[in-house]
Amino acid sequence: MTGTDVRKEADDSGPSGYAAARLRLLGEGAQSGPPRRAALAELTDDWLSGLFTAAADGLRGVSLVAVGGYGRGELSPRSDLDLLLLHDGGDAKAVAALADRIWYPVWDLGLALDHSVRTPAEARKTAGEDLKVQLGLLDARHLAGDLGLTAGLRTAVLADWRNQAPKRLPELQELCAERAERQGELQYLLEPDLKEARGGLRDATALRAVAASWLADAPREGLADARRRLLDVRDALHLTTGRATDRLALQEQDQVAAELGLLDADTLLRQVYEAARVISYASDVTWREVGRVLRSRAVRPRLRAMLGGGKPVSERSPLAEGVVEQDGEVVLARAARPERDPVLPLRAAAAAAQAGLPLSLHAVRRMAAHVRPLPTPWPAEAREQLVTLLGSGRPTVEVWEALEAEGLITGLLPDWERVRCRPQRNAVHIWTVDRHLIETAVRASELTRRVSRPDLLLVAALLHDIGKGWPGDHSMAGEIIAKDVAARIGFDRADVAVLSTLVRHHLLLIETATRRDLEDPATVRSVAEAVGTQSTLELLHALTEADALATGPAAWSSWRGSLVADLVKRVSAVLAGDAPEEPEAAAPTAEQERLAVEAFRTGGPVLALRAQTEPPAEEPSGEPEPLGVELVIAVPDQPGVLPAVAGVLAMHRLTVRTAELRALDLPDGFGEGSVLLLDWRVAAEYGSLPQAARLRADLVRALDGTLDIAARLAERDAAYPRRRGWVAPPPRVTVAPAASHHATVIEVRAQDAPGLLFRIGAALEKAGVLVRSMHVSTLGSNAVDAFYVTTGTAAPLPGEEAASVARALEETLRA
Repeated sequence: MTGTDVRKEADDSGPSGYAAARLRLLGEGAQSGPPRRAALAELTDDWLSGLFTAAADGLRGVSLVAVGGYGRGELSPRSDLDLLLLHDGGDAKAVAALADRIWYPVWDLGLALDHSVRTPAEARKTAGEDLKVQLGLLDARHLAGDLGLTAGLRTAVLADWRNQAPKRLPELQELCAERAERQGELQYLLEPDLKEARGGLRDATALRAVAASWLADAPREGLADARRRLLDVRDALHLTTGRATDRLALQEQDQVAAELGLLDADTLLRQVYEAARVISYASDVTWREVGRVLRSRAVRPRLRAMLGGGKPVSERSPLAEGVVEQDGEVVLARAARPERDPVLPLRAAAAAAQAGLPLSLHAVRRMAAHVRPLPTPWPAEAREQLVTLLGSGRPTVEVWEALEAEGLITGLLPDWERVRCRPQRNAVHIWTVDRHLIETAVRASELTRRVSRPDLLLVAALLHDIGKGWPGDHSMAGEIIAKDVAARIGFDRADVAVLSTLVRHHLLLIETATRRDLEDPATVRSVAEAVGTQSTLELLHALTEADALATGPAAWSSWRGSLVADLVKRVSAVLAGDAPEEPEAAAPTAEQERLAVEAFRTGGPVLALRAQTEPPAEEPSGEPEPLGVELVIAVPDQPGVLPAVAGVLAMHRLTVRTAELRALDLPDGFGEGSVLLLDWRVAAEYGSLPQAARLRADLVRALDGTLDIAARLAERDAAYPRRRGWVAPPPRVTVAPAASHHATVIEVRAQDAPGLLFRIGAALEKAGVLVRSMHVSTLGSNAVDAFYVTTGTAAPLPGEEAASVARALEETLRA
C-alpha cells in the first residue's frame, strides 16, 4: 500500500480509518527509517487537518501548528503529538470548543498529546519565559487554518531567538550540561537514554537551535546520519516494546537489533555509540565557537574604541613547530605544511594536550585531508610526541577524541578500529574499550614518577586491551598486536619484548593477588617467571593500578591495592635472588590460643572482631580507609563448620574478603584434641557490623542444626532484586593447573548472590574435601573465588578427583 493509499484510507474512514492506516503503515516491514517517519507525519497531518476543517466550521483567525519533533516531521511509532492551536484573540468560546473537538479524538485513540492554545503574543511571551517552549516553536510547521497567522508567529519567534541569542544560548548550554550530568554520556552507557543522554537526540536538537541563531553552526559532516541512526533505533525500540520509551534497556537490545537487521546487540550498541560520538563532538565544537563569538562581541567595541576602529587581529602564540594558539584553540601556523610534515598531527595534539587547549576543528580537518602517512618504523620524534600526548593527563581525552573524530587515530594505529566504540558488557567497566584505554593512559600519567621507563608504561596503558576486538583471550591476542604496534612505532627489540609482556600479563598481578595464596611459594615463583625482571615488575605494578582505576570504582580499593603491593614485594624478593621458603604452619598468637582453649572448654564457638585499616598514605587526604574487620572464630573440630560460618555471615549481610581455616592443636596441659581456627576478613554490605554475641548465637544454632540457613537464605534470595528480563550467565568452576604444590585450587566464577559462599561450602563439605583457605573477589555482580582444598591427609586432590569435585560444584551452583 502506498502513502497515498494509506491517506485515502484514513480520509474514507475518519478517526478509525486513521488508526487502521497508522497500524498498517507501522506494520509494513519494507518501509522504515526517514520514509516511514515522514509518511506517518504526513498521514497524521492529513487526519488532524481534517479534524480542524470539520470543527472550525468557517471560524477565522485560527490555525493548527505542529511544534517540536512533530513540527520537524519526525514521528516515531509512539511519539507525542506536539500541537499549538493559534488564534488572533477573537471568539474565545469558539476557540475553546474548536480545541476540544481536536484534542478529544486524539485522546480517544490513545495517542499522547502535548497541547496548548495561545495567541501569537502569548506564544512569544511564554517562549521568552520558558526555553523549552521556545525550542519547540523554532520547528513550528503549519497544519491547517490561517497560514498567515502561523507564518507571522514563526517569523517573530525566529527573530526573537536571533535577537536574544547572546542571552539564551548560554542558558541552553547550561541546560544541556545539567542534563548530561543527570543522564550520563550516551556513547558509554550500557542502557542509554537515546534522547536525554549527552550525545543524544536532545543535543542534536540543541545544535539545530544554535544554527537557527545565526551565531554559530555545528560541523555538519556526519551529523545528519548520526541523528538519523538514533531516530531509527528509537523507532525500532518503540515497535518492539509497544511503549513510548527512549531507554534502550539490556533486555530489549537483541530485539531492537533484529528489527533493524543488525547482527546482534553489540553491533547495535556500537552504532549507537558512533552516532552519539559524532553528536557529542559536534556539540563540543559548536559550544566552543559560541563562547568564542560571544567573547569577541563583548570585547570588540572596547578594542575598536582603543584602536580607533578597524577589525582587531587575534594574537597567535607559538606552541610547537607549525602549531600556535589562537582564540583559546590550537591551530596550525601559517607556514605549516601537513602534506610535507607527517609528524604534525602528533606534534599538534601533544602541544594542545600539554597546554590544556582544544584542537581547532579546522586544523584537525586540514591535517586529516592532507597529512602523509608516517614511515615504518616511525621517526623518533613521532614516538616521543605520542608519549607526550599520552602523558598529558586529563586534557589527553578531548584532544584524542578530536583526532579520532576525523579518522587520524586509525590512520596512525590501524588496529584501533577494532576497539573503537566497542561496548563492554560488564557492570564493572564504565567505558567502551577505546575510551578505557585512553582513561588508563590518563591514570598512568599520574604514576610515571614511580617507574624508570614512563614511556613504556604509557604505551602499555594505551595497548593493554587492544586484543578485545579479536576472538579468544584478549591478553594473548593483544600480545601479538602489541609486538607489531610497538615495532611500527619505533621501539627497539628489547622494549618491544617488555611491552608485549606487559600486555600479555596486564591482569596477572590483580588476579593472583585476589585469587591465590600468597604464602605459597609456587604462586610467587609463577609470577616471577612470567614477569622476568625487576623493571618489568615495576611497570606491571603501575599498569595494574592504572588499569583498575580506569575500569571503575568496583575494580580498585585500598584492600586490593594492599594485596597487589604485598604480591609485588614477594615477587621482587624472588627476582632479587631471595627464594621464598616453604611455608610452615604459623605459630598461633596468644589471642588465637586463648580463643582455642575457650572453645575447647565450652564446646562451642568463640568469636573475636577486630577492625583493620590501611596505613596512611605518604600524603594523607583524610581518614585511613577501612579494609574490613578481622573475624577470628575458634570452634571444636566438627563437620560443617565452613558452610555454617559462611551461611551465618550471609544472613547478617557480611561480605567475606579473605578466609583461612586450619586445625590448631591445643597447648600442652589442656588435653588432647584440636580446634578449628577461622581467620576471616569481613565487611558489612551496608549499615554497621552485628555484635559478636549475635553472630555466636546464630553460629551455635547453625552447628547444632536448629537454624535452617538454607531456608533463611532462600527467603532472602527470593526477594533479591534482579534485572527484569535479564539472565545471568551460568557459573563456571575450574581446577587451576599447577597453582600450588600443597593444595588443589578450585576457581569459581558466578553471579554474586546472598549465600553463594554457603552453597559452595556445603558442596565442598559434601564432596569430602578440606578447605585450607579461600580468596574471594567480587567485581560488580560477578564473584570470582578461589578455594585451596586438600584431602583428609592434607594432600592435593588427585587429578580425576579434583575434576569430579569441580563438576559437582558447578552442577550445584547451576541448580
